[in-house]
Amino acid sequence: MAPARAGLFDDDEARKAILDLRAKVSQNEQQLKQQTDQIQSLQNSVLDLSNQNEQLRADLAKLRGQDEQMLRDMADLQRAMRDLQASLNDRMRKLEPQPVTVDGKTFTVDPEEKAAFEDAMNSLRGGDFDRAVVSLNSLLKRFPNTGYGDAARYWLGNAQYGQRDYKGSLATFKAFLAAAAPDHPRAAEAMLAVANCQAELKDIKGAKRTLEDLIKRYPQTEAAHAAKERLVALK
Repeated sequence: MAPARAGLFDDDEARKAILDLRAKVSQNEQQLKQQTDQIQSLQNSVLDLSNQNEQLRADLAKLRGQDEQMLRDMADLQRAMRDLQASLNDRMRKLEPQPVTVDGKTFTVDPEEKAAFEDAMNSLRGGDFDRAVVSLNSLLKRFPNTGYGDAARYWLGNAQYGQRDYKGSLATFKAFLAAAAPDHPRAAEAMLAVANCQAELKDIKGAKRTLEDLIKRYPQTEAAHAAKERLVALK
């Protein structure tokens, strides 16, 4: 009976060893599964981090693009502001009083005043006496204290003479001589114009007196030389 018991004992130990082995295998399998799950979780985390990194890179690139566009927009805005300021300054300069010199006299005029006088003078130079008369009369009416006063009256008299309005021209030249200083650079020429108007109006005596007065007042001028010739012609 002893051998039979020994065999039975051996079988029990073998079964126990197998059960222990199975338990260890099962435990190892569970550990392996846990490790596999952990590895998968780590891989998923790494993948998520990689995706987030790519998204961050894309967002950064987008922000850089927006920054570059913002810089371009800012440069465009600054350029537009400079252009606007330059345009505004130019307009302001055009509205500011400007110094001008006419017949040796320097004075300040508004841009509109200056433009009106130049427009009238352009008409006179072009032989459009009618328009010149209208423009110069308008200038004197709109700007009664204009520094162009003497010049406007002198050239208005010339324009009226060009219209053959000798009576109106005579009155204008006399107004010029009354307002302008005796040493005005065009005073002698105005007196000669007065004499010419008087002659055209058949006031020969008046023309002669004016010419003689001109020669006496301004003997060294070209107008005085012309006056002498005119006196000879009127005799």
